[in-house]
Amino acid sequence: MSDRIHVVVVDDERDIRETVAEYLDMNGYKVSKADGGAALRKIAGQGRIDLAVLDVTMPGEDGLSLARWLREQSGAGVIMLTARDSVVDRVVGIEMGADDYVTKPFDLRELLARVKAVLRRVGRTSAPAADGGGADHRTVRFGACRLDLDAHKLFGPDDGEIPLTAMEFDLLRAFAERPNRVLTRDQLLDLAHNRDFEPFDRSIDIRIARIRRKIEADPAKPAVIKTVRGAGYLFSSTADGS
Repeated sequence: MSDRIHVVVVDDERDIRETVAEYLDMNGYKVSKADGGAALRKIAGQGRIDLAVLDVTMPGEDGLSLARWLREQSGAGVIMLTARDSVVDRVVGIEMGADDYVTKPFDLRELLARVKAVLRRVGRTSAPAADGGGADHRTVRFGACRLDLDAHKLFGPDDGEIPLTAMEFDLLRAFAERPNRVLTRDQLLDLAHNRDFEPFDRSIDIRIARIRRKIEADPAKPAVIKTVRGAGYLFSSTADGS
């Protein structure tokens, strides 16, 4: 069916690519297969991608650079497949725009659960409805930007959509629901539904920095999401972003 969620499996190992694609297809997803960056770009040029499962290590263009390219092009979710499970690899993946990691070898049921979780967080649990207008969406101002909580989208001062990762949206939603209140890093990890990172991990700081580049007039002097030294972060609902 054309309205099914579209997942692209990108892996240079044919057995893994075929196995994952077959399993996701059996669970109701529309699945495309790509053996590298060129094939992924061709698929992206043919229509919307809701989520990509990317192998980190591939000859030529690796999964990290493809994750960054996808993040620049669309709001698709990104899950990385990796044989490595170091904090450094995960941090680099976050910076490139990955939403989640699955370490090889993996259980297909675990991968499916993570696919569903990321799709929920990027608002791709069903085919998007055409923008016919008239719908009342909950929105929150973040400086000069506007977060649509129902559509899972961030809009800039010119009403153009600003791409968000699933984790970035979850963090903005956590702030939107708790304005003018200090939130610790541990609280933010919990509220953003991501417990895969260690408490000492700097993933929250990295993501806050990415968000600031999108919503702050001057990311070096944040006025919308402020740092409270020794405590955490605070969303100032009165900041105008100018």
